[in-house]
Amino acid sequence: MIKPSTLAPGIVLFALFFLLSGCGEQKNEKKVPVASLTPVPVTVDKVKIETADSLVNVVGTVEAVQHASIAARISGQIIKLPVVLGSEVEKESLLVKIKADEIEARLSRAAAELARARRNLEREEKLWQENASTLETVKSLRDMVSIARAACQEAETMLDYTTITAPFSGVVTSKTAHVGDLAFPGMELLALENNRKLQVVAQVPEAQLLAVTVGDRLPINIPAAGLSLEGEVSEIAPAANPLTRTAAVKITIPTDPALRAGQFARVSLVDSSAATLLVAESALIIRGQMKIVFVVKDKRARLRLVRTGTEYNGRVEIIAGLDPGELVVIRGAARLQDGRPLIIEANE
Repeated sequence: MIKPSTLAPGIVLFALFFLLSGCGEQKNEKKVPVASLTPVPVTVDKVKIETADSLVNVVGTVEAVQHASIAARISGQIIKLPVVLGSEVEKESLLVKIKADEIEARLSRAAAELARARRNLEREEKLWQENASTLETVKSLRDMVSIARAACQEAETMLDYTTITAPFSGVVTSKTAHVGDLAFPGMELLALENNRKLQVVAQVPEAQLLAVTVGDRLPINIPAAGLSLEGEVSEIAPAANPLTRTAAVKITIPTDPALRAGQFARVSLVDSSAATLLVAESALIIRGQMKIVFVVKDKRARLRLVRTGTEYNGRVEIIAGLDPGELVVIRGAARLQDGRPLIIEANE
């Protein structure tokens, strides 16, 4: 049987021999310094502050181009209301019928007074022709006929107010009245919208307002409908709201079954006044979650981490990591490592 005391010194000596031999092997390995590597030809470009078109999103609401609040113009009881929420109606179809017996009575009285005034005028004109009356009396009776005719027309107009018809074809989007309710002047009964022609109304900041003109086509996203489409600017408010510093812009959009009035919309506007740092997209190297570029310092490549923003037609916005005027490698960067010598070629 081998004793543990005799085994331990052998194991220790074997471990020391292994470590010493490993150290010897590492000392024999020769690492080539990066600075002594062969220079790599690269093309560089200068980081510059440039004005680039960027998209500014503003919020808007889908609305009907034609919409109306249907209200009563006289007092009376509602006796007919043949529509419900969502009813599609045609132009001049019946929406509300109001009972107003006093207006009918007023019309009958006005019609009777007009008939009497005409008879009196006719009789007096015959007497005047026979020199049995005066011209002044005839003129007075003519005035009475005009007054009676105006009263009759007023009563007829009031009677027309008892029947409310649709001013255009559309759909009923709100209903606050019912048969039997008492209507009074100014009381809203229904809301009607033309769902066949829609628009987006957006409040545009005054800084971007000058860049928008009637006829422009703007990209619009409507998340609730799952639609991305283009609309045409149809109206622009001539003045901005002094409290919000925005102005209303109306954008006509194509019809779609998924669109509804009141939906949220996002309108993209081009802001051509944004100044930012830009570099060629080819300068960017992505390694995992990191984005790097190589900057030229003393004809050597220096690795630099950067944070990027929007892409603009082959160029990338640099939010952090670079300063204006620095030279970055735009061709040949994939072969580089930090500190490698460079041969700088002209950027054609």
